[in-house]
Amino acid sequence: MAGHSKWANIQHRKGRQDAARSKLFSKLSKEITVAAKMGDPDPDKNPRLRLAVKEAKTQSVPKDVIERAIKKSTAGEGDEYEEIRYEGYGPNGVAVIVEAMTDNRNRTASTVRSTFSKNGGNLGETGSVGFMFERKGEVTYPVEAGDADAIFEAAIEAGAEDVESSEDGHVIWCADTDLNDVSNALEAALGESDSTKLVWRPTTTTEMDLDGMQKLMKLIDALEDDDDVQRVTTNFEASDAVMEQL
Repeated sequence: MAGHSKWANIQHRKGRQDAARSKLFSKLSKEITVAAKMGDPDPDKNPRLRLAVKEAKTQSVPKDVIERAIKKSTAGEGDEYEEIRYEGYGPNGVAVIVEAMTDNRNRTASTVRSTFSKNGGNLGETGSVGFMFERKGEVTYPVEAGDADAIFEAAIEAGAEDVESSEDGHVIWCADTDLNDVSNALEAALGESDSTKLVWRPTTTTEMDLDGMQKLMKLIDALEDDDDVQRVTTNFEASDAVMEQL
């Protein structure tokens, strides 16, 4: 599986999402507010908002928190946020993409640069690692949703490009511009997904040993601890033996 999928599994196993629940809720709420501000506050008329709300629900964000985040957009909040993507290298030359949403570009750039340098990495120019990734839509379903053949058939019927099935579940890939339509069709066929979002999918990967993975986790933890950082993606590849020791 690609690096970011394994990283999601690490988060799940270590319970990091539970430990950082309030921070996670805050980041998801910010995405909802900005998505509503950029389009229609009705999720049915705003694909980006619909996906943001869906992702918030899968992370168990309470309904009143979601509604409050949408109302903030109509109250004028969210105007000051801009989306910025940072690219750089982590330990062992692993590629790292950092997606941020900030009201102070200088503050965020300074913090991200400092975090990279303190954790064995270095921030590069925009485009320095982006060519190693593709922008894709990712929809995930649990193992119980069906066997590999059934999921593959439903995915292709829905307009998806590829499916990866494993003991951890099913990952369905589609073009970034098709995510809303594909996720709607999958929902009709398979029910509610575990997750539906736009991601950076690595096209080339960097093999990591245990020491490198431990250093990378430290870097990602530090980056994700920044309130301005929405998402961190890497292109690491690691053996099952290394993953089990983390």
